[in-house]
Amino acid sequence: MIHQYKNNGYNIVLDVNSGSVHVVDDIVYDIIPIVEGLLKENMDKELILAAISFMEDVPYKEEEIREAVEEIFELKDAEMLFTEDIYENYIDAFKNRQTVVKALCLHIAHDCNLACKYCFAGEGEYRGHRELMSFEVGKKALDFLVRESGNRINLEVDFFGGEPLMNWQVVKDLVAYGRSLEATHNKKFRFTLTTNGVLLNDDIIEFANKEMSNIVLSIDGRKEVHNFMRPHRGGQGSYDEIVPKFKKVAESRDQMNYYVRGTFTQHNLDFAEDVKHLADLGFKQISVEPVVAKPTEDYALRDENIPALMEEYDKLAVELLKRRKEGNGVNFFHFMIDLEGGPCVAKRLSGCGSGTEYLAVTPWGDLYPCHQFVGDENFLMGNVDTGVTNTELRDKFKCCNVYSKEKCRNCFAKFYCSGGCAANAYNFHGDINAAYEVGCELQRKRVECAIMMKAALAEEE
Repeated sequence: MIHQYKNNGYNIVLDVNSGSVHVVDDIVYDIIPIVEGLLKENMDKELILAAISFMEDVPYKEEEIREAVEEIFELKDAEMLFTEDIYENYIDAFKNRQTVVKALCLHIAHDCNLACKYCFAGEGEYRGHRELMSFEVGKKALDFLVRESGNRINLEVDFFGGEPLMNWQVVKDLVAYGRSLEATHNKKFRFTLTTNGVLLNDDIIEFANKEMSNIVLSIDGRKEVHNFMRPHRGGQGSYDEIVPKFKKVAESRDQMNYYVRGTFTQHNLDFAEDVKHLADLGFKQISVEPVVAKPTEDYALRDENIPALMEEYDKLAVELLKRRKEGNGVNFFHFMIDLEGGPCVAKRLSGCGSGTEYLAVTPWGDLYPCHQFVGDENFLMGNVDTGVTNTELRDKFKCCNVYSKEKCRNCFAKFYCSGGCAANAYNFHGDINAAYEVGCELQRKRVECAIMMKAALAEEE
C-alpha cells in the first residue's frame, strides 16, 4: 500500500507496510501510482516503461520516464516500496497470545475541584457517586497487577481522577507500598500522575519529582480558552493559579518527563494559537488534543470543522519547524513519530491494550477496560478481589485490532494509530471495532504533518 501527499513543498511517498518514507521529485511522484497500477497487472519493468511512454497524459520525455522508473524499481527491489503486508498473517498468533496485565489507571478520586465543561467523567463522578479510593483497595489493585503481570518486570500505574490530589495521602502510601513489592517480586513500578494543578504545592512537587516517572498537567492554552472550559465549580477561572505551579513543575523536572495537556473544542478551532501560547510560557512538552463529545454538545467538533482543523495542523507544523530552526523547539505529542524503530508489532496492531494489558480501577475496586468505560456496567470486567471474571469481554478486546476494523484495513495510518480508541468507537457507533470518523481524519492529518516535519529536519542534516 502506498500513500502519497504534498505538504509544505515536499512530495512525500509512504510505503505503508514497510514504513519507508521517500521525498521525491515531481516525475517520480507522478509515476509511482502508474507503476503501482501496472504492477497489479503483472507487468515487468520493460513493459511498464513501454506502457508509460505511450500514455498521452504523462508530460515527460522518454529518458526522464526511464530514469524515474529505474529509481522506483530500485526502491522496490530494496523492499522500500510496494512491499507486502507481513502483519496480517500474524493476527491468529496475536489473538491467542497470553493475557498479561501491564498497566493500571487507578481512579484514586471520583471527585474533582473543577467543573470542566467537556469532562467525560461528569466532574469526577463517572455516572456514579463521589468517592475516594481507600488505601486497602489500592493495595489490592497493586497486588492484582503484580499477580497478573506474568514475567513482565516493568509495570505502569497512573494516578487518575477526578482529581487525584484530593486523595494525596493515599497516593503517597500506595507509592510506598508499590516500592515495597519491587524487590520481592522482581518488578519495577513506573508511577505517573494526572492533575489539574489546583492543589499542587512544593511538597507535592518534591514527592512527584522523586517518585513519578511522568506528570500530566491539564491546561487548555490561552487564559480565556482555559477559563471558559475549565472553571471552578463557582465559575471562577483556574488559569492564574495553576500556571506558576506548572512552570515550577516543568523547570524542576528539567523540561522532561511531563506534559502540559490541553483539549481544543468548537470554541477554539484555532488551537495552534494555544500550542504557541503554551510554548511561549516556556513549556517544552505539549499535547493539545481534540475534544470527543456528542454532536449535541455546543463545544463538540463536527464534520464541517475538519477542513479548518486540518489547515490548523499544517499551520502548526510549519510554526514548530520554524521554532526548532530558531533553537526554541518544543515537542508536540501528536507530531512525535518514530520512522526507524517505532512500536512493537503488538502495539502497531492493537494500540493501548485496553481491556487486556491495560485496565482502570474504580475507588471501590471494580475493573473496566479503560477510564473512558468506567461507569458503564456493560463493560464491568471484575474487581480487584476476584480479578477479571468477564473473560468474554476481555476476549473481545483481545481480538480488537487494525484488521478487525474494516475502516482500518485500507488506511495508510493504521500502523501509527493502531486502530484508534475503542471507547470512542463504541460511544459513537456502539461497537469497539468501529471507527470514530472525525478522530480518524484528524489522526491522518497529524501523521502526515509529523512525517513532513521529519523530512524537513532530515533535509537540514
